[in-house]
Amino acid sequence: MTNPNAERDHNILGCGQIRSNEDLSVNNRPIDHSQGGYTLVALLALMTLLALFAMAVAPSIQQQTEREKEKEAIFRGEQVADAIRDYYRYRNRLNGVIGDQALPTSMDQLLEGLPIPGGSKTRQILRASAARDPLSLEGEWRFIHPRSEPLIDFQQAVMAYAGTVVPTPKDPQMIQLQQFAVPAMTSVLNTGTTSKSTSSSSAGDDSSGPFVGVASRSRRDSVLTYYGIESHDGWIFTPLFRN
Repeated sequence: MTNPNAERDHNILGCGQIRSNEDLSVNNRPIDHSQGGYTLVALLALMTLLALFAMAVAPSIQQQTEREKEKEAIFRGEQVADAIRDYYRYRNRLNGVIGDQALPTSMDQLLEGLPIPGGSKTRQILRASAARDPLSLEGEWRFIHPRSEPLIDFQQAVMAYAGTVVPTPKDPQMIQLQQFAVPAMTSVLNTGTTSKSTSSSSAGDDSSGPFVGVASRSRRDSVLTYYGIESHDGWIFTPLFRN
């Protein structure tokens, strides 16, 4: 006699076995490796395009970074020029001295500021950050002395840029200092290019003695131009040609 429960269990187990075999046949289906190969090729192509794009924009980014550093150098250098002017005015009025005796001999003198008449406080004429050259590794400005070769070269560049005329400051004290610090010139002696000063890096480098301006120690060509000059070491920041 057949047990109905046993037959039912057999049918259930049989159905379960059939489903297991079907699942197994699906899981054992051969994998198509071509799709993975296409994905790898597409990834390599994308990476190549990104690398080419990075190589294309890198010079532009580097140039923009250099441009911003040069803007900061001009901003700081002109602050030093203004501080030299204030220092000279104070010394000239206080002691009635002119020329070398009224000029600063160190950056510390500009950073110390000027005494306020009738008080114990001082007036700041130069920020500490402006006393640093952002274009050179040393971070120290190169001092430009009166009647030095770099100053004469810069004067020629300014004259060429301004139309063969030396810009004259409005301040009588600066006119006096200009006449003392640079020789009188009525025409541009250097009729060639003014893009690079030939002697700016060979003189005026010492850090002692009275100075009438500062320049960068960097000798690289510039992205920007300053009075038509296209080299960092040819940019001289001085109050002699500022109104």
